[in-house]
Amino acid sequence: MFHNTRMTTTSPRFLLSFLLVISSLLSVYGDPGHPVTDEKGNIHDYPGYALQYDEENKQADWVYYELTKEEVYGTVAARTNKFIEDPGIQSGSATAEDYRKSGYDRGHLAPAADMKFSEAAMHACFYYSNMSPQVPTFNRGVWGDLEAMVRYWAVENGAVFVITGPLFDKSKKTSIGPHHVAVPDRFFKVILDYRQPELKAIAFILCNSADPQDIAAAACSVDEAERLTGMDFFSDLPDKEESAIENSYNVSLWPLVKFSLQRFPEK
Repeated sequence: MFHNTRMTTTSPRFLLSFLLVISSLLSVYGDPGHPVTDEKGNIHDYPGYALQYDEENKQADWVYYELTKEEVYGTVAARTNKFIEDPGIQSGSATAEDYRKSGYDRGHLAPAADMKFSEAAMHACFYYSNMSPQVPTFNRGVWGDLEAMVRYWAVENGAVFVITGPLFDKSKKTSIGPHHVAVPDRFFKVILDYRQPELKAIAFILCNSADPQDIAAAACSVDEAERLTGMDFFSDLPDKEESAIENSYNVSLWPLVKFSLQRFPEK
């Protein structure tokens, strides 16, 4: 790999230093780990994101991915709107028939706008396993605003890790379609900035409702989101680091602004 003969004479020391630097970088820029739940298995990896599928509710427990600045500015793939049954779900995913005339949007958990960097990722994000029934004004309103903010934060911080999923509060769930796709009462979104100089995280819990909602008021700590979901987020972080990042949050570190892609900072 290295062709500098002067470097070769001190290669053991150099390589040790090099490996220590790489190890340090990985501790800051490595993968913090997908959510851990009581349900084992049923995790599916797709181009651009991963999810854990919930057979009972016919949608994902969570989706998880890293979104980088470069991916936000991706122009490889345009939105397709080609919703597809997921061939990887052995029991069968939801279908178009479940949503037809239901009154609910097919709400992406991993948004199409985050997958423009790859044709394969754009295709995969339209699997019905990545959809969840959302009230139309919620999906196209406050939820869409939050998704746009996440893209802004990815640009501002270089990259963020994102976890999104549904919450079911009622003992008796509302469902739609012949496959009985459960309608969530709320949705959670957890964001982690795992790059120096300031490691930070924040979570949001929003009602699946047409009622007006304040994104800032919906913010909470990752610990609170873990309590509500029963999940362990970013489980591969060192314990002390995980505790420090997850037990508090500061909204001022996450500018809550409405904007369009045209107002993003220049590349």
